[in-house]
Amino acid sequence: METGQKIILKTNNISTSKYELSIQVNLSGLSFFVLNLETAEVAFLKALQFDKKQTPKNLLDKLTHSFNSFEELQNQFSKVTVIHDNELATLVPKALFDETNLVDYLKFNTKILKTDFITFDNVQIADLAVVYVPLVNINNFIFERFGSFEYRHSATVLINRVLTIEKNSKSLKMYINIETSHFEIITAANNALKFYNRFDYNTKEDFIYYLLFTAEQLELNPEEFPLILMGAIDESDERYKIVYKYIRNVSILSSDAMLYSNGSNSNHFTLLNSL
Repeated sequence: METGQKIILKTNNISTSKYELSIQVNLSGLSFFVLNLETAEVAFLKALQFDKKQTPKNLLDKLTHSFNSFEELQNQFSKVTVIHDNELATLVPKALFDETNLVDYLKFNTKILKTDFITFDNVQIADLAVVYVPLVNINNFIFERFGSFEYRHSATVLINRVLTIEKNSKSLKMYINIETSHFEIITAANNALKFYNRFDYNTKEDFIYYLLFTAEQLELNPEEFPLILMGAIDESDERYKIVYKYIRNVSILSSDAMLYSNGSNSNHFTLLNSL
């Protein structure tokens, strides 16, 4: 079991299929990744983006519709993973972490309800915990459909993979994982996580503002630090062009750094590094 994963088991329903399924759930979209274990290749990859954020109930309806619509999702799977991709999360160093204080960690920087279920992932590679609110109705649906499955937060996947990529590097680098309506910034150096945050944005101006503000707060010189972009971006993108205008050393992460790849650089970074 990979670091940070929690398993919900109903052992009489575990399949010996050659396929594994990972689902990234966000109120703004759903993404599906089916891995062929025999060939270690991407057998199916589908991303659905919504015009506006959905309610958890509407999101479940769309997830149900997806399983009924896509033949590739109607297979048996030897493993199912759910990635909860939301802003209802915070990072806590393990030295300060107490499992009985989950509400306290979240309530000061995240709007939570008394009825919210709060859980956490252990991220051993960074010696921290990711405390977050998963979508319980999604978990319940997956449990009823598949029985055994694993779930964790998108920040856990991202941090694990970036620190693994950087495990032999001493110099500080900044990584940005770009999704359609939000992005995440990670800085790492000397085998350690230095910074992580998540930003919602609408325009390329929002994007560059948050990037430059973060660099300033971290006292990073735009003329010097390496910036690696990944996710939903390429060199023809307006967001890339505006970053290139202000940051001297910028590049797009190669697909070689992905656990699995569909051949399009680092698109769907979190999803394709989740199994």
